[in-house]
This record gives sequence, C-alpha cells and structure tokens, in this order.
Amino acid sequence: MGVAAAATTAAVLLALSLGAVATARRRWAPAVIYMLSGAACVVQALAGIAALATRAGTTSLTVPIGLPWMGAHLAQDALSSVFLALLGTGGAAASFYAAGYGRHEHEPQRVLPFFPGFLGAMTLVILAADAFTFLLSWEIMSLLSWALVLAHHRDEGSRSAGYLYLVMAAFGTMVLLLAFGLMAGAQGGYEFAAIRAVERTPGIAALVLGLMVIGAGSKAGLVPLHVWLPVAHPAAPSHVSALMSGVMTKVAVYGFIRVCFDLVGPVDWWMSPIIIVIGVGTAVMGILFAIMDGDGKRILAFSTIENIGVIFTALGLALAFRANGMQAMAALAMTAALLHAVNHMMFKSLLFMVMGAVLNATGRKDLDGLGGLIHRMPATSFLALVGVTAISALPPLNGFVSEWLLFQTVLQSPRLPQPALQFMVPAAGGLLALAAALAAACFVRFYGVAFLGRARSGDVAAATETDRWSLGAMAGMALLCVLAGILPGYLVDLLAPAADLVVGARIAPQGGNAWLTLVPVADVRSSYSGFLVMVFVAVTGSAVAWLVHRLASQRLRRGPAWDCGFPNADPITQYGGGSVAQPIRRVMASVLAAHETVLMPRPGDMGPARHSAGVEDLAWSRLYLPVAAAVIGATTRLNGLQFLTIRRYLGLVFASLILLLVGLALWN
Repeated sequence: MGVAAAATTAAVLLALSLGAVATARRRWAPAVIYMLSGAACVVQALAGIAALATRAGTTSLTVPIGLPWMGAHLAQDALSSVFLALLGTGGAAASFYAAGYGRHEHEPQRVLPFFPGFLGAMTLVILAADAFTFLLSWEIMSLLSWALVLAHHRDEGSRSAGYLYLVMAAFGTMVLLLAFGLMAGAQGGYEFAAIRAVERTPGIAALVLGLMVIGAGSKAGLVPLHVWLPVAHPAAPSHVSALMSGVMTKVAVYGFIRVCFDLVGPVDWWMSPIIIVIGVGTAVMGILFAIMDGDGKRILAFSTIENIGVIFTALGLALAFRANGMQAMAALAMTAALLHAVNHMMFKSLLFMVMGAVLNATGRKDLDGLGGLIHRMPATSFLALVGVTAISALPPLNGFVSEWLLFQTVLQSPRLPQPALQFMVPAAGGLLALAAALAAACFVRFYGVAFLGRARSGDVAAATETDRWSLGAMAGMALLCVLAGILPGYLVDLLAPAADLVVGARIAPQGGNAWLTLVPVADVRSSYSGFLVMVFVAVTGSAVAWLVHRLASQRLRRGPAWDCGFPNADPITQYGGGSVAQPIRRVMASVLAAHETVLMPRPGDMGPARHSAGVEDLAWSRLYLPVAAAVIGATTRLNGLQFLTIRRYLGLVFASLILLLVGLALWN
C-alpha cells in the first residue's frame, strides 16, 4: 500500500473536514462524517500494519504543494508505520464511538468540521519527510485540536482550557522551529535526508535534544510542561479526549523519536540521564495527581502524564544503551517504549470512552457523585473493568507486558559501563515500581467509587446503558487490550522493524515461541506467557467459584448492610474518592504540597464543621504564574511605546538598525 495510500487517507480526512463545514447542521451529517472518518482510519491502520508485516522498505512521495522550490515530501518507513497503525486504530475507534456519542452533542457543528481534519493533520505529521511539512502539519494539528477543546465554549472552564492550550501549543511549535533550524545548519537543507547528512558537534546535538524535550514534551505532557493537559482533555468532548490522550500525545512521542534517534544522529551517553530523570519524575507526579483528583476525566488525563513518563523513561534507557554500543539492549528498551505507546492508546481510549458514556447517562463525571453504575450500565461497567485492569498493569492484559519489558531493561543496567547510570537506573526502576503500585491504587479507587456501591444521586440512579455504537467501539478496544496481553509476541514482532531502524537492532522473533511465551533476553533469565497466565486465572477462578457454590449453604440469608458504625444508611455516607486518597495524600504531603484543614465549631456553636483538602501543582504556582505576572508587568510598562512621538519612533528604529549592524559585524 505504501505512502500513497496513507497520504490519500490524509487527503480524504481533510476533505471530509471541509465537507463537514457545509453539512454540519444536517441531521444525517454527524453519522456519515464519523463513519467515513472511521473507514479512512481503518485504511491507515491496515497500511501501517501491512508495511510492518511485510518488512516493506521506505516509500516516498513528493506533492507539489508547500514551499515553491521544495514541495511537500512524504515518506513511510518502519517507524512511521508503527505510529500510522496506532493513529488508524485509535482514530477508527474514536470515530465509530462518535457515531453514537455525537448524537448527544448540543452543537455538533462545533465539533464535526474539525474532527476529521485533526486526524488528517496527525497523519501528515507522521508522514512528513521535510521540516516545513512537519511543522506546518504540527501547527494545523494544534489549531484543530484547540478548536475541539473549545467545542463547549460557553463554559468558562473550556475557554480557560482553550487559552492555556493555545499558549502552550504556540510555545512548543516555536521551540520545534528552533530545533529544526539548528539541525538544518548553515546549508539550510530542510529535507530529512539532508538533515541526516549534516555533521554536528556534541554540543549542538545536546541542544537539539533539549529543545525536542521541551517542544515535543510540551505536547506529550512531560512535567513541568504538563499544565495544559489536565484542563484541556476534560474540557473536550469524550471522543476528542480519547484522541488527544491516546493518539496525539503519541504523535509527540513520534516527533521526539524521529529527531533524537534518527535525524540528529548519535548522541553522547550523558544526555540519557536527563531523559530518564524527566520521565521518572513525570510518571510519579502524574499518578500522584491522578490519585488525588475527584474528576473522572481529569484522573484519566493525569494518568496519561504518568504513562508518557513511562514511555520517555524507556526512550532514555534506549539512548543510554545505544550510546554505549549495546544495540540489543537498546532494542529492548525501544520495543518497550513503542509497545507501551500502542498499549496506552488502547486502554486510555477505552477509558475515555467509558467516561463519555457515563457522562451522557448521568450528566456527571465527579467520582463522589456517581456509584452503583454496575447495576445500571452493566456492559459499560464490564468494559471499564477491562480498561482499569489493563492500565493498572495487571496480567494477563496488555499494560503489564510493556511495563514488564521496561523492567527487564532496567535489570540490564549493571551492564552499562558508567557508574552514574549503574546507580541511577535501578533507582529509576524503583520509582517506576512505585508509580505502577500507585496506578493500581488509583484505578481501584476510580472503579470502586464510580461503579460499585450505591448511587449517590438521582441522575445516577436513573442511568441507562449507552448506545450500541459506543458499546461496539469500547468492546473493540477492550478486545485489543486482551489480545495484546495474551499474544504479545506477535505485536513485538510487528514493532521489531521500527526498533531496528532507530537503534540498529531488534529483539529475537517472539511469535513462534512455545505457549506464546515472551523471551526478550534469554529463557534462563526471564520469560512471560500471557496465555498461560490467562489459563491459570480462568481455571483457578472457576474452581474457587465451583467450590464456593458446592460447599456453601444453599439457604438464602438476608441482613442489614454494614454501616461502619453509622446508623444513617444514606448513600452519601459511603466511602468516597477523597476517603480512599486521604492516606496517600497525607503520606505524600511534602511531595504534593498537599493541604488539609478541619474547622470544628466551639462548644455551643451550632455552625457546621468543615473539612477541606487539596493539592497544589507547584509547576503552576511556582513557574507559570510568576512568568505570567512578569509578562503582564512588562507589557503594561511597554504599553507606553504606542504613545511616543514620531521623532522618538525614528530614534528607536535608528538605534535598532545600529544594534543589528554591530551584531552582524561581531558574528562575522
């Protein structure tokens, strides 16, 4: 199929976006546009999977648009095929889900024209083979996603989220422009082939790496560049949130891999600890914020930050091993990063769709306002259970496999020659283990409070199951989570060409191993079979259930529910999200800048007692707010420049010209 098929789907998606402008108000338009978008994404996914399965080489295409002397260069290689398959799968699921979910949108014309264009722009970012096409597509992707965040523009929170997202997106694009300018060098060759041919000093390579961490990291959600993500993802419609969290953040990961492992050339080992530390810090802080929050979609957004941290930690390890000539270990780390990117797309898209179904059925997304949905939305609750099991990295589902591969990479760190890495990587592994444990606690809280227990409000008590289109899309993603968990070897083999392209090696073929076992290093060191784990869980679970029903008394006994010592049976007295998070909030108070106050009235005072608790994002309060205040102060002072006389304006122009000439003379 090659790059031509993928480029055609991008053109179709952009054309659908233009067509939706004229037809968005028609009753039939949402279903038709979303179905056609889903079909185009299926073709994209097949194009990527076919290229990986057949080990196809790089195919390229030049389109006579863009810069007059250069045109737009597009190419599809193994790396772009992985992310094309990821984008196509996630985009198809979100599109088919939206065919049902979109019926609940009060103003579909504010979503429909931008949705297929957003998919098309992400496709062009992945296919771009020159800097101009990459940056232009990146900016279109940012602007269309900004418009989708503003879909519910009458809400003050959506407007604030849109403004913050736009500022961070513009900042990230500016930094990426600087990175590509440095890579192009004095020759100014903006095609990727020309950029690869430029020889760079270690200092320039390090500077490009730092700029990519900022530029791509701001879109992916690395701490402290994450502040837009917890407000923008919840503000967008749920099928858009699934795309932004499950797919768009991976496009940012693709940009980082493309530049730092392909275009910039070899980098020194001392650059890798920076990526590892940022990745681990992002993972821990992301999941800590997730476990403290009470909004379902914000919890999922913070969890995305955690998973992005896991991916970047793996990429940092790949950089370290590659810099030391240990290509086999670099391939293991890169495979873990790519596999976790694919897995995260699956289970995070599923969970955002689940929250969309819950929001449509109840009108609520706050955990403490939900409860008991397992009785009213049984199918959605079961699919949610699959999603939270996968995201908690529990076997035999897919989240466990990629994190297990990452820990296998960490266990190889003593083979690194640098003592700094030998000490730091195991510590990073310990923090990743902490993040994994906290993730499990977070999603036990998420599922238990929202779906178990009793309904905490009348809207929740009256909830009904979601539509069939939404259920079908969620079931498809849940099935992928299961298949990727019990058949990981075949998925690892599909990713092998991409790892070979960027690190020069691949792990041994895994699809033909006995019992579908994954053996990434050597069978005497480590192995894992998701299939055998699934069989064990099924057999032991069935045996326990049979024994309980066989040996237990058949007599039905009824009694009052345990009231924890409180005679009030009101559902509001149930354990809530804040109750579950309280011990962790108190333990991590210094890390999270948590605060908790209890106001008790004095004896005789009939006023109510009050309890308040929360956490502070230090990146926002200590970094962004001071910068914003400084910018406002500077612009207020500079505002007086517009009231100068003509002579003063001419003086400023003359002084600027002199400074430019002096700078040019010193440069030469």
